[in-house]
Amino acid sequence: MLLPSEIETKTLIPAIRAIISRRLVNDYNMKEEDVAKLLGVTQAAVSNYIRGTRGDAELVKKLTNLPTIARRIDEISRELASNKAFLPSTMAKYIGLLNYIRQSMLICDIHHSIEDNIDKEVCKACEDILIKNSSSTD
Repeated sequence: MLLPSEIETKTLIPAIRAIISRRLVNDYNMKEEDVAKLLGVTQAAVSNYIRGTRGDAELVKKLTNLPTIARRIDEISRELASNKAFLPSTMAKYIGLLNYIRQSMLICDIHHSIEDNIDKEVCKACEDILIKNSSSTD
């Protein structure tokens, strides 16, 4: 049974990095080496993100097709490209994006696509916590 944090680490963050890497290289004409420094990964990782061999392709497609998520990723990409640094405001946007994905329950969809044998009681308890945390941040 994967925890929400593990889902983020194993699938969500790599997919977001893949989208951001592609945007920075293709839309902002940044070098892979510079993108790697910004994201705290290797140049080889950025190359793999761009080629689609790292970061789940289905999840990347899903995230880019969701307007709110695509807009937030665009904001992060634009800020990284213009500042050439990962600033506190960039971190806040990144955390806000992850929180949105949790609170919108998209993380549950991702989890179910990875593990199909999730105990319904555990799933419900997790959902209740996500909903409770979502309402306490409103």
